[in-house]
Amino acid sequence: MTSQSERTFSIIKPDATKRNLTGEINAIIESTGFRIVAQKRILISLDQARKFYEVHGSKPFYDDLCEFLSSAPVVVQVLEKENAIADYRKLMGATNPNAADEGTIRKRFGISVDQNSVHGSDSPETALAEIKFFFSDTEIVG
Repeated sequence: MTSQSERTFSIIKPDATKRNLTGEINAIIESTGFRIVAQKRILISLDQARKFYEVHGSKPFYDDLCEFLSSAPVVVQVLEKENAIADYRKLMGATNPNAADEGTIRKRFGISVDQNSVHGSDSPETALAEIKFFFSDTEIVG
């Protein structure tokens, strides 16, 4: 990692993997200057999903969110570039695909607020924790 680059965490969610959109989403990510420095397709258990989303534990959508994340394979990734966190959040678009800007991943591929195709970290601290949740240092090879 260069001194000016930053890393963020991404999940290509079950609604997108079920529709075989991983390659298209990766092409968008890479065409906008991100390097995918770690990536794996996994099936997250319900327990893992609960731990990953524990920050939302008291919210009414928590159980549905965890069940959805563990419902089918996902692709977890570490992305790298300058301003990676802010730039990826902009590239993802609004949580609600109907409110997302044209050209964003969620506008193009999202089905609903719940099935919005991708997740991305919202801060440097969250990015670090989310990356460590799914990847060891030796798996990040960018």
